[in-house]
Amino acid sequence: MTGQPYWESPVDKQIREAQERGEFDNLPGAGKPLDLSDSGDPDWWVKRFAARENLDLGGALPGALGLRKEAAGYPESLVDVRTEAQVREVIEDYNKRVLADRLRPAVGNLPPLIAKTLDVDEMVGRWRPLRAALEEQQRAAREDKAAAARAAASETRPSWWRRLLGR
Repeated sequence: MTGQPYWESPVDKQIREAQERGEFDNLPGAGKPLDLSDSGDPDWWVKRFAARENLDLGGALPGALGLRKEAAGYPESLVDVRTEAQVREVIEDYNKRVLADRLRPAVGNLPPLIAKTLDVDEMVGRWRPLRAALEEQQRAAREDKAAAARAAASETRPSWWRRLLGR
């Protein structure tokens, strides 16, 4: 008794032929068990993707939480800002966004989360020593690089007339 003839879909056929050619051999992760440690979490794939791609999920936080996280990084995150006026501008923009967030209606039955505004002068005062330390490090690095370049230049071969005269 032969039974029903086997029918193979075009996709199954392509997969079978690729396996026979060995195109799936030596792939990364071949023969390793799947990581199912967080399979109970409904957002497991988002968390894995963010970890794999080194993504910052701060933008996915609700308004006040994102603002609080941003404020927690001040003034260290402002070290690359060059001038005091730019630091003031960044903090004033932050304060405007905090005030705009307070005007939004609360969602759900929970009390609204509120982010605090920041004192611009206090942040500038905390930024100054951090920026001065960074500029000192950059200056020292430039001096070290210049000294190394001078040392390398002094070790180069003598001028053409000294080579010509043999001195």
